[in-house]
Amino acid sequence: MNDAILVLNGGSSSLKFAVFEAREDLSLLLRGSVSSIRRNPRLRTEATAASPEVDRSLGGGPIDIAGAFCAVASVLAERDLLGHIGKIGHRIVHGGRDFVEAVRLDARTLAALHKLEPLAPIHQAINLEIVALAAGMLPQAIQVGCFDTAFHTARPPLAKIYGLPRELSEQGIVSYGFHGLSYSHIAEKLRTRYGAGAGGRAIVAHLGSGASLCAMLAGTSVATTMGFSTLDGLVMSTRCGALDPGVILHLLQERKLSSQDLTTLLYERSGLLGVSGISGDMQALLDAKDPAAIQAVDLFIYRVGREIGSLAAALGGLDTLVFTAGIGEHAPVIRHKICKAAEWLGLALDEDLSQSGKELVSAPTSRVDILVIPADEEQAVARALLEF
Repeated sequence: MNDAILVLNGGSSSLKFAVFEAREDLSLLLRGSVSSIRRNPRLRTEATAASPEVDRSLGGGPIDIAGAFCAVASVLAERDLLGHIGKIGHRIVHGGRDFVEAVRLDARTLAALHKLEPLAPIHQAINLEIVALAAGMLPQAIQVGCFDTAFHTARPPLAKIYGLPRELSEQGIVSYGFHGLSYSHIAEKLRTRYGAGAGGRAIVAHLGSGASLCAMLAGTSVATTMGFSTLDGLVMSTRCGALDPGVILHLLQERKLSSQDLTTLLYERSGLLGVSGISGDMQALLDAKDPAAIQAVDLFIYRVGREIGSLAAALGGLDTLVFTAGIGEHAPVIRHKICKAAEWLGLALDEDLSQSGKELVSAPTSRVDILVIPADEEQAVARALLEF
């Protein structure tokens, strides 16, 4: 019976996976990840009613995404799930202008998606390699791509174009926005809580190793901090965030950096890692006493607070603030600092609730509802696959 959906969510250093029953309630059968694939890869699965938690090393050395996929395939075989998978859903970072909803991945579609690799150099190729690996493992399964950029296509034209010659905009040099699958999941959760209004004027803070904010009006994207690429907006783990274009010109013209050196600098050596000189991991920086680590955290908070103000202006006010993803969900001190930075908007965090694991963490005096909602891009992908 092909009655299960496999979701694969690959990144530069991890591969998340989940298996759901292919029915409306999307009952979870298995969820896990292969993490730290470039350093000390580990395979973890969550405990379920049918099977215990797994947490095991995959060896002391680095592996590539193919090695991570083999580990996932082994777990699926151990749990006797391979024969039940009829659909495979893939999170694909960039859909460009043409892919604004989930699509079946055939040869023509894949060729078009490969052409977008320069727009998401640390993600797109990995996403598409996983598609090929999955097709080889289960050639009869339907393969479907779901795009991080799609959620943001509803934004008004002025939120998408840059101050560049019109012909460049027409050629696709525009703001696309990312983390859309995470935001679509949060929008659905807000509809469950608030109804069709989805929290009214809401800002969602997806704060992980990659980080962005999205302004939503009744669950629809209005503005977001990432634009043409995943480099834009907030300071991230190893990515620079928004940067004066003159810095790029200077690095190219005066410092003579090659395009590859520049790519490595901006994607892999900047952000929290670059500012601190210690780590791109937020918890490691919070534990450190080094002044540079403290400054890196302060810069992260400053930039999030400043962007919340910008997005609140785009919305004309703020009714709901949502924290999600690794830092947003698991770092109460960061939530506290961000809410203090945005206190002028009427935010008041209840510190006890914020430490408790509750969803609603705002104080009774807060004019803005403050929520913590776990990210679940895999469920957003699985829900899209119910239509195929």
